[in-house]
Amino acid sequence: MSFVKSMQQRYTTKKYNASKKIENNKLEELKEILHLSPSSINSQPWKFIFVSDNDVKKQLSEVSWLNTDKVLDSDTVVVFSRINNVTLFEEQIEKELPKGAVDYYKEFIKPRTEEQIKAWFDKQVYLSLGILLSACADMGIDATPMEGIEPENYDKILNQTDYTTLVAVAIGYRDQEDFNQPSKKPKSRRDIHKVVEII
Repeated sequence: MSFVKSMQQRYTTKKYNASKKIENNKLEELKEILHLSPSSINSQPWKFIFVSDNDVKKQLSEVSWLNTDKVLDSDTVVVFSRINNVTLFEEQIEKELPKGAVDYYKEFIKPRTEEQIKAWFDKQVYLSLGILLSACADMGIDATPMEGIEPENYDKILNQTDYTTLVAVAIGYRDQEDFNQPSKKPKSRRDIHKVVEII
């Protein structure tokens, strides 16, 4: 199937088939795909946690607002976190990145406020979110991106201190009765000429 066709068929899944599991080799592929995600200066200010344990998923479901059932019934919840400790990040890039990348950070990013630096981190994490959603579409895995969660409580449940949750994605396979799938509710987008300009 072409990538365009995969994207035409993907949608935000509202109801999962809890009995249908993602094949382990596909989960491993998704982990490697996230590992290969692009980021500015190869900064990688992130962590991805794959949660398949039912007890932990139950805890997360209780702090996921209207997404409770999606967290419970999906096969896995992928939690996207950004580094929350700027000093730790700077130590990390000094050890792992080439001088040119570190110099770019020092000249253009480091002079900003801590809030602005963390906002720059956030943008990198959202690049990886798009990669995951696209990969799932290409692999025939259903997905639900969720900002409707309680990040601080996710962090407590996942014992995160140097990282903080930004967004989570439930992945698995749809329930055939899901009202939101394209066969029941056709995909709706603005006219392409209103969002794509050619110069």
